[in-house]
Amino acid sequence: MYTYHLGQSLTLLEGAPPPGTAAVYLLTSRELDQHPRLPGLEGVLHHTPSARDARVCKAEVRRDCLSGTVVVPRRGREGDRIAFGYLLTRDRAVLCDDTGAAHAVLKRLGKEKRWRENSPGRFFCEFLEQLLVRDLHHLEELEDQLGQLEEKVLAGELDGFNTALSPLRKQVLGWLRYYTQLDGVACELESNEIGLFSPEEQQMFHMLEKRLTRLRDEAQLLREFCLQVRELFQGELDIRQNRIMKILTIVTTVFLPLSLVASWYGMNFAGMPELRWTYGYPAVIAGSVAIVLLTLWIMKKKKFW
Repeated sequence: MYTYHLGQSLTLLEGAPPPGTAAVYLLTSRELDQHPRLPGLEGVLHHTPSARDARVCKAEVRRDCLSGTVVVPRRGREGDRIAFGYLLTRDRAVLCDDTGAAHAVLKRLGKEKRWRENSPGRFFCEFLEQLLVRDLHHLEELEDQLGQLEEKVLAGELDGFNTALSPLRKQVLGWLRYYTQLDGVACELESNEIGLFSPEEQQMFHMLEKRLTRLRDEAQLLREFCLQVRELFQGELDIRQNRIMKILTIVTTVFLPLSLVASWYGMNFAGMPELRWTYGYPAVIAGSVAIVLLTLWIMKKKKFW
């Protein structure tokens, strides 16, 4: 467990925070299950959701606190799903994290951020903003991958398309769902139903909501890009199939008269003069070649190929 003093800077403490000051607690799910006694959280700590049980981004308003979960569509260094449980009161903030991602964010906040007043609401807003710092860059990487996939389709490289597109589409949907849910969390925080936050903090949550809206729009554009690339692939596939069908149609048309000739002379009636004609076989060959050339000339003239 880590305890931070929330003053003009975020300071890691060795013990309990000073009385009457704001503090941030960082726990794991196992530590939370042990029901630790934390000053300032008597009677409300049990409202803190466990990180292991987090599935969506949400915010739930209690009588004297606000709690919820945040699930990020990224993986930690060990490949674990990044998820947090949180609890906010007037002077306390609790984070439940099992991956170490929250601790890394807190260390960055301690180095870069400064607060003018003790404020768990301000801290949590900037904590969420830190989670979004590299999101636009990640969305641009997804766009580049989709662009490369589009270029391969235009170049006629259709093999393995579905295998490449499926994980990208799932990632885009995951990010879109994440921004939609987190936007709902920001709206709930901004509404300030139980009066935990100051007007300035509400304005911060409002700006966070606008940022999430822009990111959600970017994710929505990527989703539409996925659909466009998929339609492009289907179009190229249809064109390839049409070419194959065109070739088969031409071959069938060319050899259809020859099939008629073969069936005609395959009857072997006794009165057929060609059966005893010395030049009958070469004559049929020459006639077949002439029919093929005539058919090809007609198709060329009609621009069938």
